[in-house]
Amino acid sequence: MRTTTLGPDGPEVGVLGLGCMGMSFSYDLATPRDEATLISVIHQALDAGMTLLDTADVYGPFTNEELLGRALAGGHRERAVLATKVGTLTRDSEGNPVQGLDGRPEHVRRSIDESLSRLGTDYVDLYQLHRVDPEVPIEETWGALAETVAAGKARHIGLSEVTVEQIERARSVHPVTSVQSELSLWTRDWMTEVLSYCTEQGIAFLPYSPLGKGFLTGRFSSFDDLPEEDFRRRLPRFQQEALRANLDIAVRVRQIAERVGATPAQVALAWVMAQGQYVVPIPGTKTPKYLAENAGAAEVELSSADLAELDALPAPRGDRYGAADPARQPSWKDWSAASRG
Repeated sequence: MRTTTLGPDGPEVGVLGLGCMGMSFSYDLATPRDEATLISVIHQALDAGMTLLDTADVYGPFTNEELLGRALAGGHRERAVLATKVGTLTRDSEGNPVQGLDGRPEHVRRSIDESLSRLGTDYVDLYQLHRVDPEVPIEETWGALAETVAAGKARHIGLSEVTVEQIERARSVHPVTSVQSELSLWTRDWMTEVLSYCTEQGIAFLPYSPLGKGFLTGRFSSFDDLPEEDFRRRLPRFQQEALRANLDIAVRVRQIAERVGATPAQVALAWVMAQGQYVVPIPGTKTPKYLAENAGAAEVELSSADLAELDALPAPRGDRYGAADPARQPSWKDWSAASRG
C-alpha cells in the first residue's frame, strides 16, 4: 500500500488505517464476536499496509484495547502504528468506569499507564484527547498529554473533535500531530475550517466513519436492514424518513463506482483520501472480506470530474448523532443501552 506520514514530522503509515472500535463496541451488539477472526482481521490489515490501528479506553470499556494487546503480541507490535485515546471515560466514587468527559491532568497520567498495560506495550505511537473537557482548560489537559511524550509513553499526541481555536491553544503548549474527526461524503462539516487549518499547518487529519457508518456502501436501504442491537438505530440519519431521503446519495456513489470499476465503499474512501496528503481515513470492519475491499480503495484513481461530481452530492437529511451523541451519555451503560435502541 502507498504510504504517507502523520504530518511532516509524524510516523509513516499506510494511506488507510483501521478503526477498531466496532470490533468491541457500538455496532451490531447482538452478533457474537469471534476473537480469532477479529485478530486475523488486524493481522490482515497490517499485512495490507494499513498500519495505523486506532482504539480508545472507552471502547468496551477497556475490551478493545485488550483485544489489540492480544493481537499485537508475538512480534506484531513492531509492525503497527498504535493509537489510543483518553478523555471520555472516568471512574465514579467506587472506581467503576463511567462515560463522561475527564480532562484532568491526573486522569491523563493514570489513564496512559492503564492503556499501556491493556495494550501490552511500553508506548503508543499516538495518544489522543478524545474530547475536550469544558471544565478543564485545554492547556492543562494538553500539558498532561505532553508529559506522556516526555516520559516516552507516547511518541506523538493528537486531538479529536476540536475547533481551530482549541487546536491553536493546544499548540501553544506542545505540537499537535493529528486531529481526528468524522469526515465522509455525508459528513463534510469539518472541511471548511478545521481540515483547511490542518492542511495549512501540516497537521494530519484522521477521518473516522469515512463510510458514513456503513451507509455509503449501499448495505442499508431501510431502517429494518440495521441489526437489532446497533447504535445506528438511534441516529437521526438512519431513521426511516431520513434514510429514504439519503438513499439518493448512496445511489449516486454506486453509479460512480460502476463507472470507475470499483465498489461504492472504495469510491467513498478514495474521495476521503483525495482531501489531502496527510488525510488518513480509519474505516472499521470485523470481517476479512470488507477489510480486503477497504484496502483496495488505495488503488482507486478518481478523475477530477469524478471528484467534482462527488463534491456536489447533497448534504444528508438528519443530524450526525442527535440525542445519541456518546459525549452526552452519562455512563457507558447508558451508551450501551442507547446502542441497543
